[in-house]
Amino acid sequence: MVRAHIHFFGTVQGVGFRYTCFSFAKALSLTGWVKNLSDGSVEAVAEGPREKIAELLSRLKGQFGSFIRDQRVEWLEDRGEFKEFSVV
Repeated sequence: MVRAHIHFFGTVQGVGFRYTCFSFAKALSLTGWVKNLSDGSVEAVAEGPREKIAELLSRLKGQFGSFIRDQRVEWLEDRGEFKEFSVV
């Protein structure tokens, strides 16, 4: 189990990005959250098996690849602090 702190840059607000991320994360049984930031980017924290988080990132790239200009992922130790995945 790991934790990924992710920032997405590009045209990632106003295109259904957060709710699609939420849907994908729930389907993959990940926990954490996703939220819009005031600079137009989207931030997310996901906890679960590394391969499932990698699948989340792959699905988001497949769905929003033309909207994501850059994506930064920081892999951290899982803290187990979330019970579910939510949109903040």
